[in-house]
Amino acid sequence: MIDVLFIAPGNATGVYQGLAKDYSAIEPPTWALLLAESCRSKGYTVGLIDSNAEELNGEQVLERVQSLNPRLVCFVVYGQNVNAGTVSMSGAVYLSEYLKEYGVKTPIAYIGSYIQAVPTKALNDEPSIDFGFTNEGVYALHNILAQETIDINNLGHIKGLVWRENGTPKINPPEKVIPNDRMDIDLPGYAWDLLPMKETPLDLYRAPMWHAEYDQTKRSPYAAIQTSLGCQFGCDFCMINILNRNDEEEIGVAGNYSLMRYWSPEFIIKEFDKLVDLGVYTIKITDEMFLLNKKYYVPLCEMLKERGYGDKLRMWAYSRVDTVRRPDLLKLVREAGIKWLALGIESGDKAVRLEVSKGRFEDVDIEKVIQQVHDADIEVMANYIFGLPGDTKESMQKTLELSKELCTFGWNAYAAMALPGSKLYKEAVTKGIPLPTSYEGFSFHGYETLPLPTKTLSAAEVLEFRDKAFEEYHSYPPFLEKVKSKFGQVAVDNINEMLTVKLKRRIIDEKSSN
Repeated sequence: MIDVLFIAPGNATGVYQGLAKDYSAIEPPTWALLLAESCRSKGYTVGLIDSNAEELNGEQVLERVQSLNPRLVCFVVYGQNVNAGTVSMSGAVYLSEYLKEYGVKTPIAYIGSYIQAVPTKALNDEPSIDFGFTNEGVYALHNILAQETIDINNLGHIKGLVWRENGTPKINPPEKVIPNDRMDIDLPGYAWDLLPMKETPLDLYRAPMWHAEYDQTKRSPYAAIQTSLGCQFGCDFCMINILNRNDEEEIGVAGNYSLMRYWSPEFIIKEFDKLVDLGVYTIKITDEMFLLNKKYYVPLCEMLKERGYGDKLRMWAYSRVDTVRRPDLLKLVREAGIKWLALGIESGDKAVRLEVSKGRFEDVDIEKVIQQVHDADIEVMANYIFGLPGDTKESMQKTLELSKELCTFGWNAYAAMALPGSKLYKEAVTKGIPLPTSYEGFSFHGYETLPLPTKTLSAAEVLEFRDKAFEEYHSYPPFLEKVKSKFGQVAVDNINEMLTVKLKRRIIDEKSSN
């Protein structure tokens, strides 16, 4: 018997369609690893099943659950994109229903962004969930495991939970999140040793195509690591801060819980050392705002540089376009081994951008920022959103033209979604705007995808524009010539092969048939 078994669910085909086989990334279950190591540090015995990476079906998961005989099964429902906590619910619910159907009596708990955002709805909709955690869940999980017997009908005394009292979902008072000065102590790293593998550590995981310079052979092994949690901003379309939740509302809004917490650079460098020792050099820094606080990222980059990792590692990190203006710091970032920055440009229309980003981009010259990053020998993954409030066909076209002008090696665009946990979601519920009726409907790449309409565009028009823009950019001759010049013809061939995978969309099919 073990105390807790963490399960990382998956539904790659439902989320990515034909891109799942060869092109979508497969990321280690970062939060499951953090929670496992945290529980282990408190003396609890833990296990991990990554059904996503191993492509396990219900029967295979059931066999492992029965073999490990845990006191608690905890589904950790996050993922590699902001929407993943919702879309991964489909795979999680399939597995928890399967376990219940085949007689598993062990309590089943969920932790993840969806149940944090809509805890009451989650329990009303999913009888296979016995209870859930309403924020990051670390302390609440420790308190659950401290119980001699986990009684799912008597959980009112444990903060930070949603459970059923006499069959009705009840949200307990919130549990605190880990304070900054205890990050190294209460989230003491990753349980890398629990991950499955074929031959070498982390070889079941693969980076995005662009991160690997469009070369399939460079994609694995692959790891993701966080140096901070949360974000200090509160953009309307984002739900990242939902893990900081500190209230009992039926619908949580991430922008109300803006908070950043950091591990010490001296602690985090040891995790990089572990990955290098495991032979993992392709790494994603998952922080939403890695280049925000110099107190943390500068010492870490200096230590990475001093260890000689600059040439060895192939890393990427997120940043906002308004936090990367100093050439000297960009030079240090590059010397630390960060060869890509993923920048949230969002829109080429200033008015649209300001409406959803709380005015933070007003004084930014985007073209100049991109040039500064390129001058530091760092490539850019540029992120855009089509269908933001205020968007029109003309403003979306302006965004596409800006992206072609910038001509970055990485290009990513989503149709604006009312993701559970975001302000856009609560507004959509309040105003009666149609929302997806399935978890897969919140996928950016799924057949059931249903983005938000704008005042002048239907959801189908927004999604159709996004899909055509993806093809237009990746077949844009100056882009392909640039790729060939730096990464070779093989990279171009891989991009062209990727473009043969066509996404099918229900709302576009329905629009075409009318």
